[in-house]
Amino acid sequence: KTVANFLQYIDEQHYTNSLVHRVSTGFVVQGGGYDVLYHERQQNKPIFNESGNGLKNEAYTIAMARENPPHSATNQFYFNMEDNESLDPGKSWGYAVFGMVMEGTEVLDLISGAITHRNQELGWDEVPVKKITLKKIYILPES
Repeated sequence: KTVANFLQYIDEQHYTNSLVHRVSTGFVVQGGGYDVLYHERQQNKPIFNESGNGLKNEAYTIAMARENPPHSATNQFYFNMEDNESLDPGKSWGYAVFGMVMEGTEVLDLISGAITHRNQELGWDEVPVKKITLKKIYILPES
């Protein structure tokens, strides 16, 4: 369900020209929910939390971001920049990992080093000072 949800957003070109709106150095790089003007993107229905799928929030994995309710993930995702065991399921629901970076980790490392600040207009911390735009996500054919 998690992968199908992500692929649906890609098919809808939802992530085209979206922002990486959160960079927590040594923790996560998060995006998928906002356009370049910080307007919230339309969301599909929340999905069931599949954090018990056996995948862990390890460095360079991709997972679904969510609100406090466990089954609230929609369009936002994040890349783990280190092993984040605190995001794995345990006594409570974790965050569903659904993939991992196979190439290009150096790009995530650069993004993770972005200078951030508290964006007063939005009331958010860890917002990159210089906007980081996700131009497009491509699905590559299986080899």
